Amino acid sequence: MLDPWAPQLCRVARVIPETRDTFTLELRVADGEFAFQPGQFNMLYVFGVGEVPISVSGDPARTTTVAHTTRVVGTVTRAMGALRRNATLGVRGPYGQPWPLAQAAGRHVVLVAGGIGLAPLRPVLHEIVARRKDFGDVVLLYGTRGPEDILFRRELQRWQASERVRIETTVDRAIGPWPGHVGVVTALIPRLSVDPENTVAFICGPEVMMRFAATALQNRGLPLEHIFVSLERNMKCAVGFCGRCQLGPSFVCKDGPVFPYERVMRLLALREV
Repeated sequence: MLDPWAPQLCRVARVIPETRDTFTLELRVADGEFAFQPGQFNMLYVFGVGEVPISVSGDPARTTTVAHTTRVVGTVTRAMGALRRNATLGVRGPYGQPWPLAQAAGRHVVLVAGGIGLAPLRPVLHEIVARRKDFGDVVLLYGTRGPEDILFRRELQRWQASERVRIETTVDRAIGPWPGHVGVVTALIPRLSVDPENTVAFICGPEVMMRFAATALQNRGLPLEHIFVSLERNMKCAVGFCGRCQLGPSFVCKDGPVFPYERVMRLLALREV
C-alpha cells in the first residue's frame, strides 16, 4: 500500500448471502494478491455512493481474494449488497492493529463473539485451525439474535466436527426446535473450564457485550492483560487524520481496532465517549 488515500480497484468475485440482512463480499484484487493479518480492516468504496470501514473476514492464507462480511445498515452497505459479479469497487487497506496471535501461541484461546462480531474473529479461527498444534484448547462462544442469524454455519459445523474447535452457540430467542443454549453469550463464560493464567481471550461484538464478557472472564481468573477486544467505531479516514474515531488518547483506526482491554476499559464505561 503505497498511498493510503488511493484505493486499488477490485472486482466482485461473489456476493454470498449469510442471513436475511448480512452478506459476504468476496473481491478479486487486480494484482492477484492481498495480504492481511487477522483483525485488520479495509475501507471499501462504492463509486458514486461512499466509503465504509469493514473488517476482513476471510482466510489469511487465501491471497487471491479478500472477503468482507457486513450487515445492511445504510446506503453504502445496501449498495454493496446489490453489486453483481465483476462489478468494480475501490479498496484501501489493510489498516489497523491485528489480533495478537503471537501472544496466544502455546496458550488456550477463548473467542467470544456477538452477532456480526464473529466476522472479525473468523480469520483468527482460520489461522488457528491451520496452525492447530501451536495452540492449546480453543473455544468459541457465539451469541446471535436467533438460530436464523448464525453466520458461517457450515464452516462452524465443519470445525466442530473435526474437534479442532469447541463451539458453544446461544441465541436470544429460539422459535421451534433448537438444540443449543438460549440466553446472552456472556452467560456461557461461567461454565467454562479454564486455566486462567494460560488462557488468552479475544472478544468482538456490541460494546456492552464486550464489557460484560471481559468482566466475566476476569471473574474466572483471567489476567486483564490476557483479554483483547476489537472496536470499530466512527472510522472514516483510516489513517488518524479526521479524528472521528478518537477514543480518549487513541485513534481506533491506527491504534486499534484490536486493543488490550486494560487500555480501553475505563473509556468504554463512560457514557457518550
